This record gives sequence, structure tokens and C-alpha cells, in this order.
Amino acid sequence: MKLSRSLALILLGVLVISAGCAGLSDPAGEENPTELEQEETPSETEINQEETPSETEINQEETPSEFEANGTLAVHNINVGQSAATVVVGPTGETMLIDTGHFNDDGEHVLSYLQQHDIDRIDYLVATHNDADHIGGNAAVIEYYETEADGVGAVYDSGIAASTNTYEEYLDAVEEHDVQLYRAQEGDSIPLENVDVQVLGPPEGYLSGEDRNENSIVLRFAYGQTSFLYTGDAEEAQEEYLVGEYGPGLNATIYKAGHHGSSSSSSDGLLDAVNPQVAVISSLYDSQYGHPHEEVLQTLAERSITTYWTATHGDVVFVSNGEGVSIRTQREAPTDPLSVFDGDPIEPGTDGEVSEREQIGAGPIKEPTDTTDDTEDNTNTGDDSDGGTGGELAIQTIHADAAGDDRENLNDEYVVFENIGDEALSMGGWTVEDDAGKQYTFPDGFRLEPGATVTLRTGSGTNTETDLYWGAGSPVWNNNGDTVIVRTADGDRVVMEAYS
Repeated sequence: MKLSRSLALILLGVLVISAGCAGLSDPAGEENPTELEQEETPSETEINQEETPSETEINQEETPSEFEANGTLAVHNINVGQSAATVVVGPTGETMLIDTGHFNDDGEHVLSYLQQHDIDRIDYLVATHNDADHIGGNAAVIEYYETEADGVGAVYDSGIAASTNTYEEYLDAVEEHDVQLYRAQEGDSIPLENVDVQVLGPPEGYLSGEDRNENSIVLRFAYGQTSFLYTGDAEEAQEEYLVGEYGPGLNATIYKAGHHGSSSSSSDGLLDAVNPQVAVISSLYDSQYGHPHEEVLQTLAERSITTYWTATHGDVVFVSNGEGVSIRTQREAPTDPLSVFDGDPIEPGTDGEVSEREQIGAGPIKEPTDTTDDTEDNTNTGDDSDGGTGGELAIQTIHADAAGDDRENLNDEYVVFENIGDEALSMGGWTVEDDAGKQYTFPDGFRLEPGATVTLRTGSGTNTETDLYWGAGSPVWNNNGDTVIVRTADGDRVVMEAYS
């Protein structure tokens, strides 16, 4: 058993933001036109060893321990072209943003996506490495959330500097808004509520002469029996290190292809260890680097790994209930690795809702076959305790706008449900969900008697027959409009009501 190494806080007051004359290259060598020409490149940063999050352990031989699932975990792979950006929404509403797209759009696509999905706070911002196609929106995201939204909780960085204005602007934003900045390395964890997020790289001391790609922050997050592996731009050296250190402990349900699907990554050894059911690739359709490379697609095909590509599927969203994963995309397109180029391209930043394409395992949500008439219907019939259909659930009240600061008054954000039928409803295992995929599960054995109401409050408290508590750490219901969806334990929709 290898003990973890504590996260180290970077002291921004003494951080030297100087850089060498060499320009920053993108994943395949494109020179960043915002090159800084200064005299020195910092080889390391000043570290405060006193203030660090608590240590965790990671087993190098077995899969890291998996948290018991309660609700859903949503992983949004945003279509940002020849770059990368992923937003993770945990079961209690906490958020993690992994990379922010390319410098050439200054975070525009990412910010637009976050705003459209009512993400009002970034609890954890992870820069897998400081290439401009991964931190392009860092400064803009920090500026927006610190001045117009509910802030950024903490930033996690690999600690290897880049000689670009993009990197300097990112650190300037961190310093200006006094955001906590941590250097993340192997053995650390990120405390996303109710999700096991482990940092598997870079190792202490770094690899390959501190090459940025080869020292990407590698994340494995587990939720119930499902797991995800995101390796940034890790290439041959880091993949070999990961396989040597963790072996089958790298296994994951979903794998994000390293380095935008480049042949420098997704090696046979790594894929054999990860053994994913699904891969997702983030790159531009007409990538000047030819991403995804044929070698990678062939390797995926040999293992029958279903493959989604943001260039043809658009935004790709994975929703896990801890037992299975629902896969949703903007567009329907080929998922056979050898046929991905047969799909039609979709421009980065294209608006549009996602639809479910498949489910892996015990899918968390069954997509409705017809939503045309149900969006305004706020009643439906559920099973009573004897298996009959005499109970009927209705949404009586949606109180989305809590008094004062929503984040400080979570229990004044609530939904009231009523049984307007003639028989009791047995609602244990039923779920309540919003448009963003946040989900609450009714306690086992919960019954709603005829004519009775129950209020589901967003915050924490002790459940009673009339009041239930979601236990979320942030608001769930969007003040400007959202949808309340209730489903049975089998995934059948009982009631859905949209409001604006």
C-alpha cells in the first residue's frame, strides 16, 4: 500500500511568473503566437507545506475504493474543437471543470456551455497541464465566476510552467481574485462530494525532463461500480509509468482518449490495463494534426471499444447512477472506431440538447419515448403498495428562488409533491431529477398517503413524513427555469413539469 502525498499549496505571493524564450507548442507542435520572451523559466514553485488537505491512500494493486452511489454523476465532454474541456457535476451538485479549451477562443465555448447549463459555481478547476489548448479559458472562467457568479473553490495545477501569455493571464487571474492554487501530484485526491477522485499523475519529481504532456494530471474518478479515466495529454512515458504503477487498477468504464486521439497516446498497454467499454475523443473534425489517428482507432476497434467523438457527436454527456451509464450526445453518428470519420462534422460551440444513444449496465434513466405532450403535464399515476394504480403523484409547488442568498438558505428551495389519488404511493427508490442531471432518491420504504404532501428541500436535515432533505451542497433548481422529473425505481417517468 502506497501512502499518498499531500497536496501542496502554491504561495502566489512569491510565485515567479517568468518564462524562457521557447514558444509553447500545442498537442502536435503548433506554436502559440502569444509567446512570452523573458529570461528565466521557473524550474519549481515555492511551496507551503503547512496548509494541505488531508491525505488519502491509493492501492496500486487494486481499484481505488468506490463510493456508494446515491443520485447521479454527470460528466459533460464539451465540444471545443482541437482542445479539451470537461465539466463534472457530482450527485450533491458540486462541480469540477477539467481544462477550459483553446486560447484562440478565450474560453468562450466553455463559458457559454456552463451558463447554458446553469453552473453557477466551479468548486474545483483542474488544469491537466499548461499547454494553451487546455488552459485557454482559465483566466476568463476565473474572472467570470469570481465577479459575476458564485466563485471558484480551488485550482489544481501540475506545477510545470509555460512561457505564454495564456499561462501568465491564468496565474494573474488566480492572484487577482485570491483563488486557492494547489500543485496536484500522484497520490492526491480531489474532494468532490460523494465521488472518489484520485490523482494518479504526475509522479513526484516528474517524468521526461518535466515535459508538460508527460506530466499531465491524470484523474480516475469512481462512482459506485462505474469509473472514468482522464489522462490529459499523457504520452508514452507517462502511460508506461501508469501501467507499471497501477496495472489493472487503472480499469475504467469510460476512457477519454489521451492527447486528442494522437498515436502518441492510448497505447496497447494502457488500453489493456484500463479495459474500457467506451472511449471519448476530443478534437477538431479537420484537425491539422489528423486527430484522431488511424493507429488509435484501429487499437480501439481491435478491442471493440465503442467510440464517441466530439467532432461528430457534439457534446458527449455520461450520466452514471453508480450501476450503469447513460450516454447522451447532440448528434447521432457512427461509434465504430473505424467509421467515425463517416459522421457529419458539428461545429464547436454549437447549441442543442443531448439525447440518449445507449446505456451501459443498469442505465440510470430511461429516456421518454414522447415528450411532446408531457412537458406541461404535472400529474401521473404510480404504483401503490399493493401494485395497483390508485395513487397519483402531482407537483403542487416549485419554490426555486430561496429568500436571500440561495446558497446560504438551501432549505428554502423546495418542491412540494402531493398524492391526489385514492391509494397510497410507495415511492422508495423513486428519483427526482433536474435538467442538469442532478438526482435525489427517495428513501427505502417511503410512502405518501392519499391527500398527503411531502416537501423535498435542497439542503440538509432530518427526514420526516412531511419533509425530506436532498443533502445538496449548492442550489439545485435554477431560478430562471428548469424541469422537475420524477421516475420510478425502474426508470419509468411518473411526472414532469417545466417552469420558467
